[in-house]
Amino acid sequence: MEPEQLRINSTKAGSNSTGWLLLLGIILIAANLRAPLTSVGPLIGTIREDLGISNTLAGLITTLPLIAFALLSPLAPKLARRYGMSPVLFGSLLLLVIGIALRSSWNIGSLLIGTVVLGLAISICNVLMPSLIKEKYPLKIGIMIGLYSVAMNLSGAIASGISVPLANQPGLGWKGALSLWGGLAVIALLIWIPQLGRQQQKAKTAMLNEKRTNLWKSSLAWQVTLFMGLQSMLFYVVISWLPDILKTQGISSDLAGWTLSLMQLAILPVTFIVPILAGRMKNQISLMIITSLFFFIGIGGLLSGNHLVLLWTILIGIGSGCSFSLAMILFGLRTTSGQDAAELSGMSQSVGYLLAALGPILFGYLHDLTNGWNVPLIVLLVIVILMLMFGVAAGRNRLIGEDH
Repeated sequence: MEPEQLRINSTKAGSNSTGWLLLLGIILIAANLRAPLTSVGPLIGTIREDLGISNTLAGLITTLPLIAFALLSPLAPKLARRYGMSPVLFGSLLLLVIGIALRSSWNIGSLLIGTVVLGLAISICNVLMPSLIKEKYPLKIGIMIGLYSVAMNLSGAIASGISVPLANQPGLGWKGALSLWGGLAVIALLIWIPQLGRQQQKAKTAMLNEKRTNLWKSSLAWQVTLFMGLQSMLFYVVISWLPDILKTQGISSDLAGWTLSLMQLAILPVTFIVPILAGRMKNQISLMIITSLFFFIGIGGLLSGNHLVLLWTILIGIGSGCSFSLAMILFGLRTTSGQDAAELSGMSQSVGYLLAALGPILFGYLHDLTNGWNVPLIVLLVIVILMLMFGVAAGRNRLIGEDH
């Protein structure tokens, strides 16, 4: 075989190897974006009793990451533009490992500091991953967003389910159960190392030279942002309050918990299927309408008091999976460059997680004010209608920069 042919074959083999490592790296990063958060919820009571803290302080453990997402999301694209996408993702994974270790180490102080640190790390990855997918897989955005979404939600569901059994193992406790997720972050960190190659300087230069759009003045960017924000609010309100709503309808605590798990499982298939469909369609308006119908029928069913609670919960889960997947793929479909995708992701997730943090509080306030769930659920139906309006506008076949 000629030396030139050997060189070409070697280059192809190296390229295939790098491609598989990149795909594996994306899946592993996605798997780290929910598990460190969802593993905490089932252990909140144990943590509160062990550390002797109030319910308010315990609530901060789940609220702080959402606040970190809201505050840091707009900064993530700037970090990527300055230092390069892959190095920033690597640094975020390192920060995630440190945050998980701090959270599980000493007392309430280290718990809260570690929670903030891992929240900052996850917020950067949340913003940059859709942009990375657009940059690396411009012709396969749908299937890649599908894989990314499934990995993220599947690991989150598994973490919710195994946290308590792990904590009950001899010698582990809640600290050991939470610290184990640092191992997954370390694996992702090691797999991501090959991405820190010579091409990074070229990619960084390209990002610096890309023409930037002021998204905050774009009506389309705001439509995508408000769709993202409203679907986030719906999801976190339901996750926070669904068990309480079901218990007032005569469902036991155990069954209410399993019903919530069922909702999260219903999310998984559609998070893979919907991005693929959305990526192949000329516009996503029909998917926006179908998604809103799932939410509307599910929430309406809860409001009716009908005992088909499993059906209503599954429909809400399907709606949640559809809306999240659509929000993720819109970052790539409505932009012309990786940098604009990162900026749109940062803008949308900043507003989205701010609404996600406020939603459960406002919903609880309405419940206290009216001493029931009917008014809060009617408000949720209004939010679904608003989400549909912004979703239909965002689903039209346009690009940011063409909407002026």
